[in-house]
Amino acid sequence: MFTPASRYHGVEVARYEPPDGGDPIPYVRRRLLPDPAALAPAGFHTVAEGDRLDRIAAAAFGDPELFWRIADANPVLDPAELTDRSGRRLLIALSAAATGSTRAF
Repeated sequence: MFTPASRYHGVEVARYEPPDGGDPIPYVRRRLLPDPAALAPAGFHTVAEGDRLDRIAAAAFGDPELFWRIADANPVLDPAELTDRSGRRLLIALSAAATGSTRAF
């Protein structure tokens, strides 16, 4: 259902069975985030004015759609916080699958 590059790859798809007997509704179960401390660093990026997470991901991973890996590796609730001020140092980590990290926080 999801490509290996997707943040939802490997997350179970469940089905909600409506009590009225209607058609089942598929949904993706909750994705647990990896513990950033358990991720292996691939490098760091210092945020400059005008930086965007998708562009940082494109430079780091060759794919702007992997921005979520940077968000997962840096403990913030809102990914927009990652680029809201110049000078912030972002962890660019190997994927949780590459490091064997299964612990969530």
